[in-house]
Amino acid sequence: MIRYLSTRLWHSAITLVLASVVIFIGIRQLPGDPAIAMAGEEASPEQLDAIRSQLGLDQPLPVQYFSFIGRLLQGDLGKSTRTGTPVTDLLAGTLPVTLWLAAYAIVVAVVVGVLLGVVAERFRGRWPEWLSNGFALIGLSVPSFWLGLLAILYLAVNLGWFPASGYVDVGTNPVRGLYYLTLPAVILGTGLAAVILRQTRASMIETMSTDYVRTARAKGLGGGRILFRYGLRNSLIVVVTIVGLQLGGLISGAVVTERIFALPGFGKLTLDSVFTRDYPVIQAVVLVITVGYILINLAVDILYSAINPRIRVGSN
Repeated sequence: MIRYLSTRLWHSAITLVLASVVIFIGIRQLPGDPAIAMAGEEASPEQLDAIRSQLGLDQPLPVQYFSFIGRLLQGDLGKSTRTGTPVTDLLAGTLPVTLWLAAYAIVVAVVVGVLLGVVAERFRGRWPEWLSNGFALIGLSVPSFWLGLLAILYLAVNLGWFPASGYVDVGTNPVRGLYYLTLPAVILGTGLAAVILRQTRASMIETMSTDYVRTARAKGLGGGRILFRYGLRNSLIVVVTIVGLQLGGLISGAVVTERIFALPGFGKLTLDSVFTRDYPVIQAVVLVITVGYILINLAVDILYSAINPRIRVGSN
């Protein structure tokens, strides 16, 4: 296992370096000029040249890249060209909001998706399976922004069960903070829950028809023990894989959800930075998401061997 972890960490480091190159070059290919975004359309060429020199944009790309990497290794992500605020301060203020929202949405998606997937397999051909399939159809086909608007209209405005917008720091007031995040997390996690439901159901149908499950039944083991110990446990590999692969999509979806519910998270920061060509902030946001994605995939690979002992990733 130690050898496997060392190899995976080495591969992750190489991936991160290559990703930093792609991010740096890709962002600078965006249309528009950050100097014009800062100074305005009426600025003189001399003013624009002065801003480009101040930001280092008049240097060759390799010089800019290595300067960026040098500052990054020292924990300096630069300053926002729009506000002059250090990027680390902006991330410290917005990243916890998105992380809480994404974590809450993942919990909602896994609990609902696995539960309904088990119900759909257990009651095949009956009304519980039809309800589960109906939920999956809605979750996959209806856009999250439309679900969010409907949820605000009926659950927040008409019924008053949840707040329509706003945010309370979960670390300061956990109960009230989670209450404010419940509706956005449910909307954000609905699509992922539908995917987990469909995959869990299909995986459990395949698992429950295997020879070792039939052998367990022949030995007189109870239906609940077979369902959860053999069927669900082997199906969790699919759930872990989906959660790892969907993390990037979940954070991207959080951009829309945060705008709908007026949450001060990564979404608002990202959109404002893209519109103003704020290179340091865009680089930091994409880099943080990339690092998170790499770490999650590393954790998924490690969980494989813990969930299913047949997988011996360490031995290879």
